[in-house]
Amino acid sequence: MSKKINVISYLALPLVVITLVSCSKAPPVAVSECDTVVSHVKKVLKDRAPNQSSMLKQCKAATDEARGCIMAADKPMKLLQCDF
Repeated sequence: MSKKINVISYLALPLVVITLVSCSKAPPVAVSECDTVVSHVKKVLKDRAPNQSSMLKQCKAATDEARGCIMAADKPMKLLQCDF
């Protein structure tokens, strides 16, 4: 019985990890959408947002995945989790 539970736990853990990773991955956003990304950051950060030209420069230098992560963020702390 103990071996059976042990085998099940070894199979379940990778499935849980794969599910969490796949669910948390935001769709990539192209560099052509930087104006939309910057507007979104302004909405999230409100008066704490950097100036628009600075954010536009950072957006253009970021990867598609980083821009997607930013668009998925709805709180300032979630923006910090994005790799940009």
